[in-house]
Amino acid sequence: MSDIKAQFALLRQTADATVADAIEHLVEKGADPELNRINAIDFAKQGGLDEEKVISGFLHSSRLGLFDLTWNVLCPGCGGVLGAHSTLKSLKPDDYHCGLCACGYEASVDEQVEVAFTVSPRVRRIAAHDPNTLPVWDYYKQIFWSSGVDFNVEGFSTLADEVTLDTLELPAGEKAVLSLQLPKEFIIIFEPVTHSAQFIDVQGEPIKERQQLSLVYTKTPTPTGGTRTMRPGPLRLSLDNQADQRVLPSVFVAGEAMHHLIGKRKPFLTAKRMLSNQTFRDVFKADNLSVDQRLKITSLTFLFTDLKGSTALYERVGDLAAFDLVRAHFHALLEIIASEKGAVVKTIGDAVMATFIRPEHAIVAGLKMRAAMDELNKRRGTDDLIVKIGIHEGPCLAVMLNERQDYFGQTVNIAARVQSLSTAQEIHITGPVLDAPAVAEILEQRSIRPIQKQAALRGIADKMVVYEIP
Repeated sequence: MSDIKAQFALLRQTADATVADAIEHLVEKGADPELNRINAIDFAKQGGLDEEKVISGFLHSSRLGLFDLTWNVLCPGCGGVLGAHSTLKSLKPDDYHCGLCACGYEASVDEQVEVAFTVSPRVRRIAAHDPNTLPVWDYYKQIFWSSGVDFNVEGFSTLADEVTLDTLELPAGEKAVLSLQLPKEFIIIFEPVTHSAQFIDVQGEPIKERQQLSLVYTKTPTPTGGTRTMRPGPLRLSLDNQADQRVLPSVFVAGEAMHHLIGKRKPFLTAKRMLSNQTFRDVFKADNLSVDQRLKITSLTFLFTDLKGSTALYERVGDLAAFDLVRAHFHALLEIIASEKGAVVKTIGDAVMATFIRPEHAIVAGLKMRAAMDELNKRRGTDDLIVKIGIHEGPCLAVMLNERQDYFGQTVNIAARVQSLSTAQEIHITGPVLDAPAVAEILEQRSIRPIQKQAALRGIADKMVVYEIP
């Protein structure tokens, strides 16, 4: 058995067998572009597979060395990759600039950092492993733009022709001249390797005299060269590549065709979702944040639980019986969290802190937890297991605390305090959770009427409106 076959045999021991088969088939039969920056969400959709199992399968594949995992900082405007990192620790807090959109960005992990998988060159060599050999449009599609840009648009070639006045492959140290006819449009001369851009606002009456423009590409390019005003008519564009690599200057018409070409998007695996994935937290602990790193998350849902009266439980039933009960309670809770696309951040005594990317996943998990405790109590003929649950959603910081990826901020504090309001098996949630349309739909389907009340939360200055889920 070859080394690759042996690795896939190992993969089947940790990942879903159907997913492992699909990944192996992709490696063996997939076209080169299909193996570069794989969009795990799209892969699951195309194969009719469970998203969580696919994400887990690719994570285990990466751990085995079959794929390279990358964290790509994206431009929210055009979907371009502004920075590709092999580890989450390499993400910078800011200083990401898109020359094509002439905007600077701070790397929020919500929708601006893509997690993608590329087959390892040790497993199979593909064209994207040597990006300097890719033709211009292949470079754009496989290297510059993210897996969230949907290029399966009708008439792609026609649209590309409408968008492009000219493109050029210019080797390092060489010069070239392009002769163009400028239309009365907004023109972008964009270079995707160095991310350099020059804007031309073409306006006024057409002229016959040839206009001149010179651009120099260097090792330390200026992302945006500003905007020049020119007249419709002939242009002599002189290009000088003083960088140490090939460049691909392209002259685009920034009109409807371009917006249509790159405007269609599809879901992709975000860093936010990855950080709330249990497999990632378990398997890639070393790839979590560095000690001094702080990543902003604009919206994350937190669920806190605590076992009511656990001290009295130990006194009432004895250490051994209580330990078995608490262990059974933890097993049920952790299984439910994973089943609802959540991840356990930590356990503290008999309490659990978990995260979910959306409030509806957390509310379903909370309802399942309550039902699971009822079932455990029913089996024993007692009511010893009473879990208090609190859920809140909002912004936070992803940080490293005590050598573990954790979260910090007022959202976390409020979620923990909301949990403490419960006195029995009721669930307490906050307004942002209840306001999520999917949460309201879930409660309506189950004929649950939240009870609104004012609550004073320890450490929170003002009283908050909270909702009891009876």
